[in-house]
Amino acid sequence: MWFQKQVQLRPYRRGFHVVTAEIIGQLPELENYKTGLCHIFLQHTSASLTLNEHADPNVRHDMEAFSNHYIPENEEYFLHVIEGSDDMPAHIKSSLFGADVIIPITDGSLALGHWQGIWLGEHRDSGGSRKLIITLHGESYT
Repeated sequence: MWFQKQVQLRPYRRGFHVVTAEIIGQLPELENYKTGLCHIFLQHTSASLTLNEHADPNVRHDMEAFSNHYIPENEEYFLHVIEGSDDMPAHIKSSLFGADVIIPITDGSLALGHWQGIWLGEHRDSGGSRKLIITLHGESYT
């Protein structure tokens, strides 16, 4: 059984944010799947999706600090600057962290590890709300 829908995340400030509950809250169809895969694709080039620890907010802080250290703004070699000093670094971060995640489905739930959560990396100062395409594929209960 295949299912696909677009969902929208609320706007987030710059940084890394756990969005697992927000995504699951917009995906009641998940409970129909006994086993399968959930593919989540971010339709933007200046943000990212990744899986990481959801418990300690210091991990998200440290990821933001690390990414800003190694991909700084205002580098003289950046040519794509018309949309602001945060734009080209945001594109680089999006490519490095990725725009999608694939998570197994088990008994109507995402089979995330105990400490895992879905993160949105918002790499712009004013990125706005972000759209996701979610595709479910697997065996249904019916």
